[in-house]
Amino acid sequence: MKKVEEKILYKGKWLAIKQTTYKNKNNQVVNWESIQRTNTNLAVVICAKMVPSQRYILIKQYRAPINNYVIGFPAGLVENGTAEAAAVRELEEETGYIGVIKDVSPVIAANPALLTDRVHLVCMEVDEELIENKKPKQNLEAAEEIEVLLIKRDEIKDFLIDKANEGLEIGIGPWYVFGTIF
Repeated sequence: MKKVEEKILYKGKWLAIKQTTYKNKNNQVVNWESIQRTNTNLAVVICAKMVPSQRYILIKQYRAPINNYVIGFPAGLVENGTAEAAAVRELEEETGYIGVIKDVSPVIAANPALLTDRVHLVCMEVDEELIENKKPKQNLEAAEEIEVLLIKRDEIKDFLIDKANEGLEIGIGPWYVFGTIF
């Protein structure tokens, strides 16, 4: 595929719809529409484990595009600075917990058939014995409603299935990490 042209079909405050025109190997013209953010296309998704309890931090957050609550990982945009700094900031803002980074993935395509977003999966540990993690306090934006969920590793798959049966949506991240069928 060879890109021939790119144009913005719609641009709002946060998102734009882009049409890209390609020529394929048979020299046929192919148009593809995609969604891109207007501020950044890099995000972090945080898989955080509590130590010593070995519970994982999930969140329940309302998502307007699907008019439902989603069980997922804490996440956020990398607007300034590094993925590591964004992960530390987002974990604290969304959950109130202070964590330490243990691993960072390379850049991963979030949904390359539709979105231009790229993601780093950041694995963190949260020391439950630290005074600042004893009574965590979220620092949410006005438009955010986030409930923090602490679930033991061996209970997460059943928890996700139960929540799906209750009508909640399950984010792709927790299912990929904890809900595998193998």
